Amino acid sequence: MSQSKSRISLRKQLGRGKQIAGMTTTIAGGLRTAQRIGAFREPPREKLPRYIQTFCRKMAGSFGVKIIPIEPVPQHHGLWVSNHVSWMDIPVVGSVSPAFFLSKAEIGEWPVFGKLAQAAGTVFIERGSGDTGSVATQIASFLNEGFSVIFFPEATTTDGTNIKRIHGTLLQAAIDTGVPIQPLVLCYVNKDGELSKDLPYYGKLTMKDSLKKVLDSRHVTAYVLPLEPLDPNGYNKSQLTNLLQQRMRDGLKELHARVLTEPNNNSTSVL
Repeated sequence: MSQSKSRISLRKQLGRGKQIAGMTTTIAGGLRTAQRIGAFREPPREKLPRYIQTFCRKMAGSFGVKIIPIEPVPQHHGLWVSNHVSWMDIPVVGSVSPAFFLSKAEIGEWPVFGKLAQAAGTVFIERGSGDTGSVATQIASFLNEGFSVIFFPEATTTDGTNIKRIHGTLLQAAIDTGVPIQPLVLCYVNKDGELSKDLPYYGKLTMKDSLKKVLDSRHVTAYVLPLEPLDPNGYNKSQLTNLLQQRMRDGLKELHARVLTEPNNNSTSVL
């Protein structure tokens, strides 16, 4: 191996080590805070959002990702939705919204991350044979208690250039409770003002390879744009799904126009 390649490899290893150390420090700090506020016994949901937002911002920062809301993000009660590009979306969205995340119940049993998820007031969903109707009912019950929930209606990640066809089954929870649907869109931009190719986690990319790409990336900014909320009253699930699809599609186009050096021409397509 040439000296130049050795230096590049060493810089990568040092960079990864620094970021992993930062992530470990953030997780340890989150565990200490959760212990201090009694979140392991009973998550204090009324005051958790500000702790979650701080933790998520630090977690994204440990990977070198800076988060910039290009408009003030409202903090009102509602059913929140976001486009889905990467596993990094969780700390990005969690840093700006007051909503609690959804998760499969078994994740709550994971070591470390499961404990953090429980302490963060995650809404653990019991799934049975793909019964999304039952999930919507569980979400509605949570919304009725006065707490916000966020999910990714595309149900899969993308390369960040467009909004895939969204799935509106869980929007029934907003109809049943009458709470607004608060959409937001996000994108990851590199130092050249282009959509980052390192942050998207989709297709055949493995988690291990994605983690390496993120650790090796530099100067990535996550831009977040909150969109006009949707009032579910007077609409059925199909109508709400179509409205949300259009709003998110237009919103992503606007976000790209505002933050990219050369906005992506395909950002309005729907797969």
